[in-house]
Amino acid sequence: MLIAESVLPSGRMGVEVVEVGRVTLKTIAEHVGVSRMTVSNAFSRPDQLSEDLRARILSAADELGYAGPDPAARALARGRTGVIGMVLTNSPRDAFTDDVAVGFVRAVAGSLADAGYSLVLLHSSGESGVVPARDIAMDGAIVYSCAPAMSAYTALRERRLPIVNVEGSPLPGVPDISIDNAAGAYQAARHLVELGHSRIAVVVDALDADNRPSSEISLETASTTVAARMDGWMRALDEAGIVPMLVGTPALDIDAVLRERIDRMLDHPPTAVLAFSDLAALEVMERARDRGIRVPEQLSVVGFDDNPLAARVSPPLTTVRQDIDAKGEAAVKALLALLREEDAESPPPLPTALVIRSSTAPPS
Repeated sequence: MLIAESVLPSGRMGVEVVEVGRVTLKTIAEHVGVSRMTVSNAFSRPDQLSEDLRARILSAADELGYAGPDPAARALARGRTGVIGMVLTNSPRDAFTDDVAVGFVRAVAGSLADAGYSLVLLHSSGESGVVPARDIAMDGAIVYSCAPAMSAYTALRERRLPIVNVEGSPLPGVPDISIDNAAGAYQAARHLVELGHSRIAVVVDALDADNRPSSEISLETASTTVAARMDGWMRALDEAGIVPMLVGTPALDIDAVLRERIDRMLDHPPTAVLAFSDLAALEVMERARDRGIRVPEQLSVVGFDDNPLAARVSPPLTTVRQDIDAKGEAAVKALLALLREEDAESPPPLPTALVIRSSTAPPS
C-alpha cells in the first residue's frame, strides 16, 4: 500500500491510497538500479558496500515500505535464528509470582542481549497441538529447575539442541549450573543450633512428609535441589543430635497439601523452622501470625534464596542468599560456549551465604 498526494476531481489536493504488491528485494533493486544481491548485502553484509550506496538502498527500502528480509529466510541462510529458549519449572504465568525466577529470567535475558540473542519462554504444550519446545525455531535452550521427564525437556533433547541445565537433575553431557545448596543449608541449620534450638521442623517440597521424624522419611523422591538442602540441614542437625520433623508435599511448590500440613505442625509448634524457600518461610510466618504465634519470640523461621521480599516483611527474614545474576550469567556463558561448539563443563557450584535478620532468636 502506498499513500500519495493527488488532485481530486474538485481541483483540491487530497490523499490517494494505492494498493501495490508486496515489496521485495527485487522491487528495491529495480528502484535503485542495482542487483538483488547488492540489496541483500545492504541488510546482511553491509561491509560489502560503500556507505553511500547502502544509504541509498536503505532510503529506497524505507520509501517503498519494505519491512526487511524474511526472518525465517535469514535464519536459514545464517544457520542461526538468534533465539534462545527457556523452560521454567512452572508455566510462565505461575513462575512470575516468584521473584527469584523473575530475577533469573532478567539476568539471562540481559546476558543474551549483550551477545546478540533474544529470549523466548517455552512451556510444555499449547493449543492446536503446538508444543513450543518442539516447534519453535531456536539455537539452544536453558532449562531452569526441571525434571528430566518434563515433556518440554524431552522435546529439546530429541531435537539435539545445545542445552544448559540450571538447578535441575543432572544429565550426562549437559552442563549444569547450580548453587552450593548444601553449604547454605548447613549454615542455616547451624545458626538455629547455635541459638539453642532443639525442636526444629523442616518444610520442603517434592517430599511426602506429614509431620514425621526425618528418620522415617525416604528422600528418594526429593528434587535435586531439595535433596542437596536436606543434606546440609541434616549434617548440622545430626552433629547436634537433633532429629527434625519433616513437613512436605509431593508437589513441586506450595500447595493446599503443604498448607494443611503446616497448620498441623503449628497445632504443636516447634521452636524453629527451616524452609526450602523464602516463599515457604513466609507461608509459615503468615499462618503462625494467624494463630497468635509470635516470630521470633515463639517461633524462629529461616528461608532460602534471599527473595527481595525477605528484607521487606515484618520481621525481616533470616535466609540463605544466592546470587541470581551470577547464576543467569553462568548459564548464558555455558550455552554460548556450546553454540561455538566448544566444550562446556559444569562450573563449580556458585557460593551461598547466610543472611541473619530478625526472624530468628534464641528459644524462649
